[in-house]
Amino acid sequence: MKFNQSDILEFIRAAGQPVTKREVARAFNVKGGENRIILKKALKALESEGIISKFPGGAYGVPDGLPSVGVIEVCEVDVDGDVFARPQDWNEELQGPAPRIEVRPGGKGHPAAKEGDRILARLQRIGDHYEARPIKILDNNVGRVLGQVRYHKHGPALIPTDKKAKYDFDINPGDLNGASEGDLVIGEILPSRAGLRRKKVKVVELVGKQGDPKAISIISLHEAGLREDWPDKVLKDAEELKVPSLKGREDLRGYPLVTIDGSDARDFDDAVFAKKLDDGGFHLIVAIADVAYYVRDGSALDTEARRRGNSTYFPDRVVPMLPEALSNDLCSLRPHEPRACMAVHLWIDEDGNLKKYKFVRGLMRSAARLVYEQVQAAQDGVVDDLTGPLIKTVIKPLYDAYAVLDKARQKRGALDLDLPEKQILINEQNEMTGVKIRERLDAHKLIEEFMILANVAAASALEDKKDPKRFPCVYRVHDTPSSEKLDSVREFIETFGLTLPKGQVTRPAQINGILRQAAKLPTSHLISTVILRSQSQAVYSAANIGHFGLALHKYAHFTSPIRRYADLLVHRSLIAAYGLGPGGISEGEIAQIDETCDHISNTERNSMVAERSAVDRFTASYLSGQIGAEFSGKISGVTRFGLFVTLDESGADGLVPMKSLAGDFYIHDEAQHALVGRRTGRVFRLGAPVTVRLREADGLTGSTVLELCEESVNGAEVPGVVFKARKLSRQDRGERAQKPQKHRGKPGGKQHSSTGKKGAAAKKGKKGKCNA
Repeated sequence: MKFNQSDILEFIRAAGQPVTKREVARAFNVKGGENRIILKKALKALESEGIISKFPGGAYGVPDGLPSVGVIEVCEVDVDGDVFARPQDWNEELQGPAPRIEVRPGGKGHPAAKEGDRILARLQRIGDHYEARPIKILDNNVGRVLGQVRYHKHGPALIPTDKKAKYDFDINPGDLNGASEGDLVIGEILPSRAGLRRKKVKVVELVGKQGDPKAISIISLHEAGLREDWPDKVLKDAEELKVPSLKGREDLRGYPLVTIDGSDARDFDDAVFAKKLDDGGFHLIVAIADVAYYVRDGSALDTEARRRGNSTYFPDRVVPMLPEALSNDLCSLRPHEPRACMAVHLWIDEDGNLKKYKFVRGLMRSAARLVYEQVQAAQDGVVDDLTGPLIKTVIKPLYDAYAVLDKARQKRGALDLDLPEKQILINEQNEMTGVKIRERLDAHKLIEEFMILANVAAASALEDKKDPKRFPCVYRVHDTPSSEKLDSVREFIETFGLTLPKGQVTRPAQINGILRQAAKLPTSHLISTVILRSQSQAVYSAANIGHFGLALHKYAHFTSPIRRYADLLVHRSLIAAYGLGPGGISEGEIAQIDETCDHISNTERNSMVAERSAVDRFTASYLSGQIGAEFSGKISGVTRFGLFVTLDESGADGLVPMKSLAGDFYIHDEAQHALVGRRTGRVFRLGAPVTVRLREADGLTGSTVLELCEESVNGAEVPGVVFKARKLSRQDRGERAQKPQKHRGKPGGKQHSSTGKKGAAAKKGKKGKCNA
């Protein structure tokens, strides 16, 4: 049979999976030594030209073909639970877009795959995509590591960004894949023989080049599994959207709605209006970008928004939930431009009680883009060209309404833990230059109270329908602190002459009473910190248990659908409940509402961890040029592995490791928020001032290590306060009946060695919880 290269290529392409030389020969009826040589040369020519590829085992496939068995990485799990993946080893520069792989259920014994999982699977082409049948889910955490390429005397190595990593990894020069000194990369750990001292990795992805000014946040977002890039389909869909017409919407363009945000804000997703009524009450409007009109259930935009769950805020950048075409354009309520909105009319009485509300879909035009400081200055009598014409008709009514709402907040007893918030200052080179306390003005509180009122109205409006199976509410719930944590607070504040009643339900108003009394003391910040740490974490739930911190029986998030998926779901449910047009909640979303609540609660926590990690890295990088310098600070955390200290000058946080506290075994007394020396009785207490020396500051890992200076090594107490001494238990004292002396000191609970042979033994893996 005659054949040419085109025939061979077409056969291989049509096969759907790699084929061997024998299978090609059989297809073209190639017999005899001479014809086999011709076939071999034809295959070699196609391979050398890059038209076909030769896979391990000798099989041939087209460049975009995949082996019959290979490792894939899950990149998406959609709302219906369908799993999609991409080949683990795929170079888009050379091979073009990665083929889409749909992962079929693995059957009994195979756990459900999740994003980021690596799977060994059987692969088969089906039309324009592949199907994968899982063989085994590989251990992704062990398989890959993020780090920086550095050259040692033995060649290139990968230095992990994880501060908990115990060792570095060698890289064969041939496995650098274009990475250079200082580059941030992801390395895949290579198989190695048991007993080898150093493992090796192969660079599989270049994350950031050396000198990239945004490297710090790049590390933190990759560690958290976040991504900045958008699927092409998402970007394409976003670019095709347009502002809708007035049809089916309320015309709100006649109201002087204004946005009030930070000076560096790029998206403006809420606008407010207030008018005083003859009866002393107010008519308020809170207008929110109509994200539900643009982001529909099941679309590529929705799939990606749900996957992200929320926007994540780093000191130097934002990883948004929605593409900029929406978050900074169509869904940004920019001044003097028509914008689609979901709005709520709110009527309150002279005491701030919500009497009536009405949700509408509208078309608005913002009268002005204002910033907090500008609005506050205008209220205080310093107007500018923008606020001057607005002061009487817009700004003053807003503050009048705020005064009424604030009075209502105080009356219901919402928790008032107004602790200072730190802001990392970044220059144009993306370097940290310092830390400042964010100023909290009445202008901030004004917007906060308007948003809280709108959120309460959203939850109430959905409950009014009395049909949670058709119109569910995603509540923002905040549980009452546990009895154990309240007991700890009660015992702690007794030292300051403060009491929290026992044996009754604790309410926010009672805690506020304590905070008001504490405000008169020099230790008020310490007491507020201890109370804050006793609080539960707020989460999303389809079941309502109320919001303890805000002292509200019902509460939902409605006001930020640009940056929170929970708000988008509330919008959709309101649209369906009140017949406000397209984009209502779907049956599929309702069926998965519990799973979605868990998912977005988890993405929120994940973002918080990533944000803290970035702050740690920025501060460590900022301090790295000051090794050996001494700083004043306060103990801001007491743990079983050491003391966290916040530096007075920069606000940076660092760790004084337990092992650096010399000469004693230390017990972590949780109730007293202190480390107590078992032998000496030496105390290091939360809130106490100390002087520390900077030992280590690594911007790559975010690790900042401190040591106590000579004047602080003998303990640190809160000035002017005498804490009640607690009798140590036998276990705390290290006593063991009928035990030889050499066994004394093995920690049985939360006691920790800082020096001596007993500490060394613990470091070698013997029983106990010493901080090594």
